[in-house]
Amino acid sequence: MTTPAVLPHVDAVTTALTGATPAMTVYLGGAPQSAVPPYCVLYPDVGAPVRASLADDRVNFLGVIQVTCVGATPEQALNYSDRTHAALSAPLQVAGRAGWRPEALDGTPVQRDDDVTPPFWYAVARYRLRSTP
Repeated sequence: MTTPAVLPHVDAVTTALTGATPAMTVYLGGAPQSAVPPYCVLYPDVGAPVRASLADDRVNFLGVIQVTCVGATPEQALNYSDRTHAALSAPLQVAGRAGWRPEALDGTPVQRDDDVTPPFWYAVARYRLRSTP
């Protein structure tokens, strides 16, 4: 068995979000200066291979991804957050693996970012990602 990797799981989240109707704009690790809301930014942790049995075969995957939804208004940020929840309500399609349904962990209240002009609004949610071979 191959040790599971984080990138296919991030790709599966990206595909779920960009495949929403209408498609959502998604960036990984930050948005370019020219980005125009609404959009999402994915901040994944590196994840970890997890034991599947007492034989210490580390073939399961466990990780967490933060999705930051950015809007020009608080309503736009919350709309993208709602659409993220909907898009991640089905099991992830991870190549060569059985993806689990992402588990919503927590989030933050919608907040205003005054470091940009005009100010943007953002809502943050974190999801646990899991898969098995």
